[in-house]
Amino acid sequence: MSRVGKYPVSIPEGVNVNVNGQEVVVKGKNGELTTKVSPHVSAKVEDGAIVVMPSDNSKKARALWGTTRSILSNLVKGVAEGFTVKLEVNGVGYRCQVQGSTLVMQLGFSHEVRFPIPAGITINCEKPTLLSISGADKQAVGQVASNIRKYRLPEPYKGKGIKYENEQILRKEGKKK
Repeated sequence: MSRVGKYPVSIPEGVNVNVNGQEVVVKGKNGELTTKVSPHVSAKVEDGAIVVMPSDNSKKARALWGTTRSILSNLVKGVAEGFTVKLEVNGVGYRCQVQGSTLVMQLGFSHEVRFPIPAGITINCEKPTLLSISGADKQAVGQVASNIRKYRLPEPYKGKGIKYENEQILRKEGKKK
């Protein structure tokens, strides 16, 4: 039995939710997000909240119950507040800047790395070594942050590379004579 799925998703003011069969459309100040709900689960709007219920008592329906509730909660929070991920760039000469709709990074390669910013995502360089990635879709924001981080993963000896703001890098000791 899902403990997460039992709780309804409250809808804040300024957010509009429409449920058309298996399709859920959420509109708010940060845009519009759409998702399809599994046929094993049903969603409906009651008393200013989204209520998710399994359609039968199968194992698959119970497994998707809490997952669907979490996805809908993320949609509502995304259009109301948005999601932000911060990345830190560590290394001598490593820096980033936004030029139009492209993120340009110097990461110790012989060339600069150009990353096209996808639609629905905004990237701000608060400092040349601190990136802020924000948007309404939690999955898209996390995926963009992961793709940027893959260009130069943090290494364990000097800690150089791109890391999440709250990430702890396990440092290794160098060679001993």
